[in-house]
Amino acid sequence: MPSSSAHSALDIAPTIDELVYAYEGVFSRAEVFEAVARAREVIELTATVRNYLPVLIKRYAEELLGAQAQSDGRIGKAVPEILFVCVHNAGRSQMAAAFAAHLAPGKVHVRSAGSQPRGDLNPLAVEVLAERGIDLAAAYSKPLSDSFVHAADVIITMGCGDACPYYPGKRYEDWDVGDPDGRTLDEVRDIRDDILARVSELLRELGL
Repeated sequence: MPSSSAHSALDIAPTIDELVYAYEGVFSRAEVFEAVARAREVIELTATVRNYLPVLIKRYAEELLGAQAQSDGRIGKAVPEILFVCVHNAGRSQMAAAFAAHLAPGKVHVRSAGSQPRGDLNPLAVEVLAERGIDLAAAYSKPLSDSFVHAADVIITMGCGDACPYYPGKRYEDWDVGDPDGRTLDEVRDIRDDILARVSELLRELGL
């Protein structure tokens, strides 16, 4: 856990100012501050690359605010929302989200999260997606948020049991997909291909 001196040294004021501007008329400054503070608390506990803390905090705060705005009806949805959840948000859910965004660009909004995020991505998952021309360089591990579930139309879980809360009116599926953690490169390729087939079928069913 970061020391109190390291915690106080991180200046989040610019992030708050940017998000207040971006969400003007949607969220108050106090609401933005709360989202950034929450994001900071989570990211500082899980991030392994400390140099990028401000960027990751801003990105997670943006996701929290965007999901909250959708679930509260403050902003409308132009496309369906899919949420992929696994345990660490380091392999399976990241690959599934990346494939969905890649296969249906502009037709779906995708989020991923973990019931117990570990702060870094599985390097083999990154490698096998790169083999398919998909770059996970900007992806990061993040925890499951209640607002993510509220905002989603379809929730896909993979190995995280009952960690995802249930809300009526949403489509839930649990995929029996292997965990890439501790697997060989060829095994992770098989997992990647399994996820690709499942995502492709899901998108077809959604008419995307």
